[in-house]
Amino acid sequence: MEDFARSVEDGLKLSKRLVLPGGLPPPRPPAGMERGPDAAAALLLPSAPMAYAVVADPGSVDTPDVPSYQPYVYGRLDPPALIPLQMKEIDLAVDCALDVAAVTLRARWWLHCITRSRECDVRLILPMGEQGSILGAEVTIGRRSYNTQVIEVEDQTMENIGKADSVGLLKPHMFCLTIPQVEGGADISATFTWSQKLHYDNGRFSVDIPFRFPYFVNPLPKVFMKREKIQLTVDSGFSKEVLLQGTSHPLKEKARQGDKLSFLHEAILESWSNKDFTFSYSVYSGDLSGGILLQPSTSQDYDDRDRFSIFLLPGNGNRKVFKKAVVFVVDTSGSMQGKPLENVKSAVSTALSELAQEDYFNIVTFNDELHSFSSCLEKVNEKTIAGAIDWMNQNFVAEGGTDIMHPLSEAMALLSSAHDVLPQIFLMTDGSVDDEHNICQTMQKELISRGSKSPRISTFGLGVYCNHYFLRMLASIGKGHYDAALETGSVESRIFKWFKKASNTIVANISIDATKYLDDFEVDSEYIPDISAESPLCVSGKYKGNFPETVIVKGNLADMTDISIELKVQHVTDMPPDKNFHKLFISNMFKVVAVATCCRGDQWRD
Repeated sequence: MEDFARSVEDGLKLSKRLVLPGGLPPPRPPAGMERGPDAAAALLLPSAPMAYAVVADPGSVDTPDVPSYQPYVYGRLDPPALIPLQMKEIDLAVDCALDVAAVTLRARWWLHCITRSRECDVRLILPMGEQGSILGAEVTIGRRSYNTQVIEVEDQTMENIGKADSVGLLKPHMFCLTIPQVEGGADISATFTWSQKLHYDNGRFSVDIPFRFPYFVNPLPKVFMKREKIQLTVDSGFSKEVLLQGTSHPLKEKARQGDKLSFLHEAILESWSNKDFTFSYSVYSGDLSGGILLQPSTSQDYDDRDRFSIFLLPGNGNRKVFKKAVVFVVDTSGSMQGKPLENVKSAVSTALSELAQEDYFNIVTFNDELHSFSSCLEKVNEKTIAGAIDWMNQNFVAEGGTDIMHPLSEAMALLSSAHDVLPQIFLMTDGSVDDEHNICQTMQKELISRGSKSPRISTFGLGVYCNHYFLRMLASIGKGHYDAALETGSVESRIFKWFKKASNTIVANISIDATKYLDDFEVDSEYIPDISAESPLCVSGKYKGNFPETVIVKGNLADMTDISIELKVQHVTDMPPDKNFHKLFISNMFKVVAVATCCRGDQWRD
């Protein structure tokens, strides 16, 4: 992103040549704005939806309608400069349902910095929130229109999916789309749709959307009125009271019908928003509770089976967490050298401090070779934790290649001696291997053979080079949790959050009695994961047959007693799973490509 920031800096310098209508210069930094190199660098990176003129020929830079008669600039820019375009209007619609937000954003910019006799490419960049996944984009410029399609790619590594040429991911959770040959002075209207996970913390849901516009995208008030519109809906998915907790922008409640709420904000502004859009709410749940939503198939569906979504909240009942036996399996291959391995070591040290006195643990490192902290599971106490940290300081050395099968087998063998605890494997790697399909098959057979006492396998991917699709599949097979940190700076915090979510199990071995009433019942994931005190459980899939009006979900508690939770079934025509769940993470498994429809006289050139 350093190259990107330098290109924007070059673009801002070029934009000083402009003289806007009325003889006014471009917008200047507002008084009191933070100064310094860090603040300046942050200002150059996208923190809201942005459009940039891609300028290779500085001689084309001028106001579209009234020439500024600046001295001509000779030469070419390589790489091209990026001039941020001024934005005319913004419309944000957020639908929060169950644990996912479906977001639609519409914006309009104008190519204010290129004379009408010239053309340039326009680059659109969309930063998304936590675990954001682009679903589609539509762009209209005059009589030309563009839309995106999603195609499957054989290579599932984020390295290949994330390369942004004309379309793709500029960086994790930052979508990029380049439109060629846009005439100076043209209006660019864009609509983006994406989904992102709601953040959950101690009973509170929240959504956070990048919405901090830099001062230089503000058109002068005499030129354009700045219209901002924000719509938000909340659908908890079942009949529970929704309590509002906070919002960053002045939303007004427009309607409330049971567990569904809608809000609206409309205003004409002096300047665009300088803070992210955030909204938080809680759903009252004293104990484990949830619901089931059913939606019939439509003629547009490739599968004629109906869809279901089962949603369970952990509640505020302070249920006991399972005692556990934990094996950390850490990649120490050569590619982990430096900050990645240091961050993992620090995160594992923090995770060890979270274990209870009755828990057990071990640490396995792997590259071309395998090393273990101990030959058996160690009981958690101050002495063993201190010994493990000393051992990591000496043995976390990055070298060699990546062999995942061997350490997973070693971890399974270590946990075979665990009794009266929930066995768990935490795999952390930044690489990919050739035998991933074989690893999944072997682990699946081993886990099935061990039945309800099989270890849970949670996986964590570091960086863009590892196969995140494989890690997600392995976690699904192992009834565990998957997460990733695609940038070094977020490794430690995300590992700790992932560990807390996976290790705080309150209900294990979930089963649903509806299957005996149905002709067909298929869950989108391989298996139904356990319920964690740190997050809701949402399971979606397809079925055929007649769902009963109430369904019993059964599981095992930490004291080894059984629990039954009665869930009421709701029939809906447009439920959250149809909008979000089967599409979430689609940009991590597929590649987005742009398709242009040319409606003007000249021929479209790819």
